[in-house]
Amino acid sequence: MQIPQNILYILDRLEQAGYEAYIVGGCVRDSLMGAQPHDFDITTSALPEETERVFADLRVIETGLKHGTVTVLYEGEPIEITTYRIDGEYADGRHPDEVRFTRSLAEDVARRDFTMNGIAYSPKRGLFDHFDGAEDIRRGIIRCIGDPDKRFGEDALRIMRALRFSSVLGFGIEQATADSLRRNKALLHRVSAERIFTELSKLLCGRNAGAVLREYAEIFAEIIPELAPCIGYEQHSRYHAYPLYEHTVRAVENCPPDVGIRLAMLFHDIGKPLTQSADESGEWHFYGHAEKSAELAEEIMRRFKTSNAMREKVCAIIRYHGFVPEKTERFIRRRLAKHGAELFRDIMLAHIADDSAKAEFTKERIPEWREIIRMAEEISQRQPCLSTKELAVGGRDIMQLIPASPRIGETLKYLLDGVVDGRFENRRDVLMKQAELFLKIDK
Repeated sequence: MQIPQNILYILDRLEQAGYEAYIVGGCVRDSLMGAQPHDFDITTSALPEETERVFADLRVIETGLKHGTVTVLYEGEPIEITTYRIDGEYADGRHPDEVRFTRSLAEDVARRDFTMNGIAYSPKRGLFDHFDGAEDIRRGIIRCIGDPDKRFGEDALRIMRALRFSSVLGFGIEQATADSLRRNKALLHRVSAERIFTELSKLLCGRNAGAVLREYAEIFAEIIPELAPCIGYEQHSRYHAYPLYEHTVRAVENCPPDVGIRLAMLFHDIGKPLTQSADESGEWHFYGHAEKSAELAEEIMRRFKTSNAMREKVCAIIRYHGFVPEKTERFIRRRLAKHGAELFRDIMLAHIADDSAKAEFTKERIPEWREIIRMAEEISQRQPCLSTKELAVGGRDIMQLIPASPRIGETLKYLLDGVVDGRFENRRDVLMKQAELFLKIDK
């Protein structure tokens, strides 16, 4: 394993002082999978006060003595060292009420979540794999250490972690663990919305996201109740080949692994059951579903306490995923002015993902959507005037024609529309003349 020199130094100092010392958890898992870890967790048989004595010549921060963690500053880097421990009861379903220190690595590992995260490694002592985590990694299996119900009862966030690992690593979930996930899904209400959203965001961008969304639909409906009506919902529309939730999952699969776009596709049709109507032939329609879906998505994102920027991006993609784009420079320039280059691209990517998940004939439009993205990139590279700030005139110029009033903003908007449409050149003399005409005509 490629272990950084500063970590090796800490391990060696503890071993020389007569204590066991291992790296443990995700860093060992990633190393066994051939990936280079970024974070290294160190665990030791030394009690916190013993660790402090070993590193008395360095700066030591008592990070979390209650849970056995101290931080050693070595060569400017903070390195956390945690004593082997046994957790007590989890009254809040998230954190142990108390911990008891132990000299046994086996007892420490037994409290951890999954076998793949319960492997420890020491350059001196080798691999410690009491629960066959390495074999589970080889088989691509996520399995709880011990009783799954106990593990999820201790910390319900582990339910989302299991799903996230399955999505990101492409691993399956062992049957007893999978059954327990479903059985204990209501425990997720004990977990803060922010923590759930963090796991959900990583999960959605995983290579196996679609399979996880399909297999554990009821768990996602538990944390996002608005998804529940979509599961098994037949759309009865010539444009759709799949029930609503399956269409949603396929749309997620068919867009880039960007959390904003994938969240938008997860929520883009949740308003359909609330907007359903039928025509005389029996075909269903969902007029206004994009706006309703955006409203619901905003409520969901507020519950998850996401950033304003993320919420606005997701809701804008949803709101505009249903409009019909035009493959003309005028249309594209107007949309670039309205949304900006990045958001417009994401809206078009949503069109591609949406049509990829519909009936076969709708896919014929995808090359056109890709061409619009290409045209938008080409137009953006020319750096056209797409906002009033980029106009060759400003408010002070218009105040030479009229006193300060809301009419100044109206005039600038009129001039921008003309420049975006290609009717006016973005030159001061041209725009001042057009402003005079506009004000005179509108008097």
